[in-house]
Amino acid sequence: MRLLLQKLGLVLYRIWFYILVSLPIFIFFPILLITTLSDRTYAQFFWLARNIWANTIIYGMFCFPRISYEQKLERGQSYMLVANHTSMLDIMMMLKTSKNPFVFVGKKELVNIPVFGFFYKRVCILVDREDSRSRSAVYRRAQKRLNQGLSICIFPEGGVPEEHIILDEFKDGAFKMAIAHDIPVVPITFYDNKKRFPFTVFGGGPGIVRVKVHSFHYTKGLMENQKSELRKQVRTVILKELSREA
Repeated sequence: MRLLLQKLGLVLYRIWFYILVSLPIFIFFPILLITTLSDRTYAQFFWLARNIWANTIIYGMFCFPRISYEQKLERGQSYMLVANHTSMLDIMMMLKTSKNPFVFVGKKELVNIPVFGFFYKRVCILVDREDSRSRSAVYRRAQKRLNQGLSICIFPEGGVPEEHIILDEFKDGAFKMAIAHDIPVVPITFYDNKKRFPFTVFGGGPGIVRVKVHSFHYTKGLMENQKSELRKQVRTVILKELSREA
């Protein structure tokens, strides 16, 4: 009976998450829609997403952020933000971590999520990893966003790794893009998101969610053929942190 009640509680916790995801969108739908009509109002959309939507979900799930910075993000500077990917909470915690407006590069399948997907496809750079033309278009859209003074966020594992994998191999895209646009790469470690809200149904729960923003990896003077070395360096930083927790 106790186990049954525990499983029921976990299911309700998950349902509550999706309610929290949807509720602010419904309440602020007209404002959110207006701020996505033009690139010029993206900063206002980002402010709403970061300060209202993300905070509602994080604190509504009784998760309490603890964010530490080895190096602070500078206002007005564009970055390539990269982090390990294990949970839907990664999206909200990335918004919580960076005050600098940024745009997610993410897989197109997420547009199918009800309510969330409507705005996701309007403000994110979508990529179909099976389509080489889609990958090429990502670079053009990223260039446009960087020219507007925004940052880019990519989860370089390309998806959520299997349960037993601490950190999957990184793909080159984020690092190739950072070198091409001469912007610093910012490694970010999410320690607890998987523990608080995993992709498995029967798991998760309230508690502290720790984030660490590591020292930046600068790309000035790097050539495209050095992207693999940059990728390995950044992955090593995040893997070292996660291995300490394993």
